[in-house]
Amino acid sequence: MRFNLRFFPHALFGVLLVLFAAPSSFATITYQISLAHPEQHLFHVSMMIPSVEGSVTVQMPAWNALYEIRDFASRVREVKASNESGPLPIEKLDKQTWRVTGKGTITIQYDTFWDEPGPFASQLNSEHAFFNPAMILMYIPARRAEDLHVDLTEIPNGWKVATTQLKADDEHSFAARNYDELADSPVEIGAFAVIRLENVPAAIRLIIHGKPERPEILKSKLERICDYELSLMGGAPFERYTFIFHVGENAGSGGMEHANATAIAGRTENMLLSLSAHEFFHLWNVKRVRPASLEPVDYTKEQYTKSLWFAEGVTSTYERYTLLRSGLWNKDMFYSALGRQIGDLESRAANAWQSAEQSSLDTWFEKYSVYLQGDHSVSYYTKGAMLGVLLDLWIREQTNDTRSLDDMMRALNEQFGKTGKPYRDREDLEAVCSQTANHSCKEFFDNYVSGTKPFPYDEYFSFAGWKIRRVVHASPQMGTQTAFEISEDDAASEKQKRIRAGILTGTTEKAVAAPN
Repeated sequence: MRFNLRFFPHALFGVLLVLFAAPSSFATITYQISLAHPEQHLFHVSMMIPSVEGSVTVQMPAWNALYEIRDFASRVREVKASNESGPLPIEKLDKQTWRVTGKGTITIQYDTFWDEPGPFASQLNSEHAFFNPAMILMYIPARRAEDLHVDLTEIPNGWKVATTQLKADDEHSFAARNYDELADSPVEIGAFAVIRLENVPAAIRLIIHGKPERPEILKSKLERICDYELSLMGGAPFERYTFIFHVGENAGSGGMEHANATAIAGRTENMLLSLSAHEFFHLWNVKRVRPASLEPVDYTKEQYTKSLWFAEGVTSTYERYTLLRSGLWNKDMFYSALGRQIGDLESRAANAWQSAEQSSLDTWFEKYSVYLQGDHSVSYYTKGAMLGVLLDLWIREQTNDTRSLDDMMRALNEQFGKTGKPYRDREDLEAVCSQTANHSCKEFFDNYVSGTKPFPYDEYFSFAGWKIRRVVHASPQMGTQTAFEISEDDAASEKQKRIRAGILTGTTEKAVAAPN
């Protein structure tokens, strides 16, 4: 996520079957979602639940997409229940939970209001519909692992449907193996444009709501991003993938990752491409290489993890690496972004006392404006992105540039992403880092991940023959500010040049021509 359900590989899916297993006699739970009168911004939902014995309890998630309690039940109105015999009694148990008494096939009906743009919300209006299913669809806590079917009805003329679960845009029904898979499948409905990426070794399409200025150039650059990251990580972990772009001044902003898709909103080509480089790398980091502290998903309350500095921050590292290594940035642009990143981090007083792990835990405070102030918090995106670069430099220095952060990411993918086993926050990240570097990473993690020791910019940057120049600016309006400028040391050794070239081009072991 960039501003942040879930993919469950077969091994983890088996665990959920044990946790939430239902008798084999249960049939598929079906949702019908009507878009009648889209100008009213109401999704009309019917949920058909078979094989109920006595009563059934349903819930609406309290959070999804953002690490923020948003209480989606607050948008729900007129909840009703019935079976073949007629209306049934329904009791609200708490802010997000209802219990219906009855048996057989029970139908629950309700409306939910949404008209918020962007990938972290849902929207229904006269122009299009977009929704994250967990924001509009209730679930049965005891039956989360059951098969689901979704029918979209009363769709305005000329509108098509796009979701990762559909192979064709003219289909209006799709299925999911469980609620978590459904929650991780965003849906776009409207008169969107479809562009299929061609110069990539995988089936990838781009769905566009809005009008980008140069769609063919956007497509070409997006292909370069996808091609680089697929090559870096050893191929596609999906059968097909969907980019959903919302483009325009009122489209919102940001990007949200999903197991086989991303939803991205932005105004400019550069914004869309930066977000794409970030979100596409989430295919591995967080969607498949996933911390155990986020499994299984608890939709009812905050879910704490110490690993967002890695899941989001190191993904930001690869966002910039990808833009550089795919040729969309030159090295001066990369150095400039790196300097701004250091400046942003060092300008926040909280950087001295809030660790990357603590920032990860405190993400649930980000809805409070006071917490976002520099003396109260530091972003795990910014701190984690810098930790990614420092880790890369450290690994290359320890191994004489024969290993890198790229190797660590591929090792994590082999050990966790491809096996469906979530990693144990710091314990496994430190272990794989140490394996990659053939040297203990404990001191690095103690000092800079769990601790708040100042980052060793000068020492570590010297590994790549980089110099940091600190420029102090003072003004009555802004006070004193320090800018950081990154440059190359003309007196760098051959090893330093080799490490520098490796970072800029994504190589190890031998010197290559660095980008201009």
